[in-house]
Amino acid sequence: MRTPLVRLQHDGPPEIYLKLENLQPIGSFKLRGAGNALALADPSELAEGLWTASAGNMAQAVAWHARERGLPCTAVVPDTAPQTKLDAIERFGAEIVKVPPGTWFEVFRTRSHPGMRGFFVHAFSDPAVM
Repeated sequence: MRTPLVRLQHDGPPEIYLKLENLQPIGSFKLRGAGNALALADPSELAEGLWTASAGNMAQAVAWHARERGLPCTAVVPDTAPQTKLDAIERFGAEIVKVPPGTWFEVFRTRSHPGMRGFFVHAFSDPAVM
């Protein structure tokens, strides 16, 4: 999604522009990273759906993109995640799988979790997301 560049009004010689990623549909730049990872993926990798490990903006981003593509989505979240975050993820149509925090961190390391199928979007350690 496009967001505007807005010139920062300040005293000084350099022109500074702000990229207003807070105007993304989920209110975060994570939407852009998730979208880039999906754009770079082979379409056959997306056929079984999407999943991520996140209790926040990346889970919302992946769920938003899955909904836009008509794909199923699952978010592996720590069982300590605030309900407001879980509600936001579910609003975009993702299924929630709660796990203990240690298991959640292990998903980041292994990029796998029993029963998860489809394309995994890593929340922070993927060049395509960055």
